[in-house]
Formats: sequence, structure tokens, C-alpha cells
Amino acid sequence: MRSASDRDDQPGDLTARAAIRNTALRLFAERGPDAVSVREIASAAGVSPALVLHHYGSKDGLRAAVDAFATDAFERVLAGLGEGGLAEALADDGPAGPGGGSIAEAFAVGFPPDSPLPAYLRRLLLAGDPAGDALFASWHQATLELMSALEAQGLARPSVDPVARAAFLLVNDMAMLLLTRQVAAAIGVDPLSPAGMQRWGAQAADVYTHGAFRAPHEGESHDR
Repeated sequence: MRSASDRDDQPGDLTARAAIRNTALRLFAERGPDAVSVREIASAAGVSPALVLHHYGSKDGLRAAVDAFATDAFERVLAGLGEGGLAEALADDGPAGPGGGSIAEAFAVGFPPDSPLPAYLRRLLLAGDPAGDALFASWHQATLELMSALEAQGLARPSVDPVARAAFLLVNDMAMLLLTRQVAAAIGVDPLSPAGMQRWGAQAADVYTHGAFRAPHEGESHDR
């Protein structure tokens, strides 16, 4: 799969407009949109503030363009998992077994370590940004469809609340993206690296397939 960075700019898009957008994306990911001024974006991009406003009209216009660009990049990475999209790809056998693929794994493959897009996604999701809300809703629907497909194949147990289950699974998956630094500190390896994905995926598959807890034996007290 080609990484998203390989496809960030289409032929002819290596222009001042694209440079401004990419610079804004990087600065927004690092510090948040509210903390970055048009003048700072222009300086980092090597253009004048007037040119930023010429291309995007306002900072809000630039932010909307960055949101649209980032959303498209995320969707292209997930769609690139397979011809059938996210649900089909995650249902295939992988390192973690049937259904062992994940959004986190797709991002690890699709975005290089220096890409600002995963960090920007964290801000979109945690700041209550409408673009982040739309992405979560889209991925929740994809997860819901995936679990329905796995149920039909006999690879997943039916749920009395499939909507909540899909949200639970999605949140567990996306936690690695949102807490990458903290997870790396806890387990001693970057969870988005190949070694980290293998280690994380093995545990996720074990928990999802076999469970993490055992019911107490009949007659055994819960009190210790």
C-alpha cells in the first residue's frame, strides 16, 4: 500500500496553496488550530499572510481546507485496506486472526512516523471538532457492518446491543492512536511500529477470542 504521504499532493498540487495547507496541518497538529496565527503559518510556509488569505479567505477557511484534506487522507488509507473497504479488510485473516486488522494497523501502514496526520486526528477527536465527530460516526458504522458480517460468517457471537458493542470495539482500537506515547511508555515499544503492532495484535486477538476473565467456579466466593 502506498502511504498517505505519497498521495498527499496530486500532480500539479505542489503549489503555494498546497504548501500553506500542509504547513497549517503540521502546526495545527502540534499546537492546535486556536494557538496558531495566520502570520505564523505564512512565515513557516515561506509566504506572505496576504497570500494565505488570498488562497483561503480566512483562517477559518484554511482550517476547513485542512479538515477536508485530513479527512480524505484518513478515508483513503482505510479504503486502501482492500477493495471492499474497511469492513471487508478487517474480516480477512491477518496477523491477529479473523477480524484482526484495525484502524490503528491501517494508520501504522498508511502514515510514516513523521506524518502529522495521526496527531491531527487526536485533536479532531478530543476537541469535539465536527470533522472528528463525522469521522468517528463513519468508522462506527463501518465497525457495526463488520461485526454484522462476522456474525453471518459464524466468526462473531450475536450481541444484544450491537451498536454499543461496535462503539466499544472502535474505542479500544482508537485508544492506541490517541494514547500512542503513553502506551509506548507502558509496554516499552511504539505500538504503531511493526513489533508493537504484532505484540498488541496478539493480545487483542487473545482477549477478543478467549476473553480476559474467568467466571468463578460454582460455589466459590467472590470475596478474597
